[in-house]
Order: sequence, then structure tokens, then C-alpha cells
Amino acid sequence: MSRKKQENQKITALYCRISLNDGGDNESMNISNQKIMLRDFAEKSGIFQHEYYMDDGYTGCNFNRPSFQRMIADIEACKIGCVITKDLSRLGRNYIEAVFSKHNVWYIVITDGVDSLTRQKMDITPFKNILNDMYSRDMSKKVLSGITIRSRQGKFCGGTPPLCL
Repeated sequence: MSRKKQENQKITALYCRISLNDGGDNESMNISNQKIMLRDFAEKSGIFQHEYYMDDGYTGCNFNRPSFQRMIADIEACKIGCVITKDLSRLGRNYIEAVFSKHNVWYIVITDGVDSLTRQKMDITPFKNILNDMYSRDMSKKVLSGITIRSRQGKFCGGTPPLCL
């Protein structure tokens, strides 16, 4: 399916996600910068019919995210012809290519250089997803370990307390 034909029939989903563990202070990872990157890429590629799907504060370890679920519903309703993400870990740590190929959705990952229309036979995308999954599990263990150590030392391990006036 040609890119021009696809963009005239359906919208392109620009999917942004950041989890609380990604570090909200990291300027390159915030939602607004992802939106700018995705919009610029889409428009430079001649894709002007797009819609943002954003999950702020949700993990990539599962798909229980409101905008992700809305995007999948729109894919299944044949409203979306293309999905663009900043990198593979933004969409999810699990491999969901089956959903995209079943509905003939063109998938582009900007920083990882994935383009489902030009994919070569020796694609390493599944391996990157496995590494992303392993990273997520490793990070969870490290965070839990850090909280356990702080707790045993009698240090505060909760969130920011509310401001009382």
C-alpha cells in the first residue's frame, strides 16, 4: 500500500508515552517533546492527517493504558492506517506486530529506524523488544531494592507529602 493512498484514507496515530519511572525531569523524554518530534516527522513525510494518542505516567510493561486502548480500538475500527512512535519502548515492551499486520497498519519508529513498509528480512525489532522488556524488569528490581534498603535504614520511602497550611 502506498504512503499517499494510506494517508488519504485513514489517520496516522502519533503515540506518546512516558512512565513515572522514565524521569519526568528528563527534557528529551517528556510528552511535549515527543509530540513535537512525531509531528515534525509526520509533516516532513507528507502526513498531515494525524491524531495524538498520549499516555502520561503509564508503564510500557503492559497495555492497560487509556490512549493505547483507544488507539487499538481505532485500529480495529479501521480508522488508523499508520502508527508512529519515538522509539520501540514508547509503544510497549511486548511485541504487538500481529495487531498491526492483521489490520494492515504501517508502523514507523523514528529513533530505532523501523518502517514496516521497508522492513528487511533480518529485522532486529523483536530482539530490541526483548531487550526493552529485560530492561524494564531489571529497573523494577533495582527500584524495589533501593526502596527496601531505604526502608531498612528508617528513611522515608513515600511520595511527596501534601502541603499543609
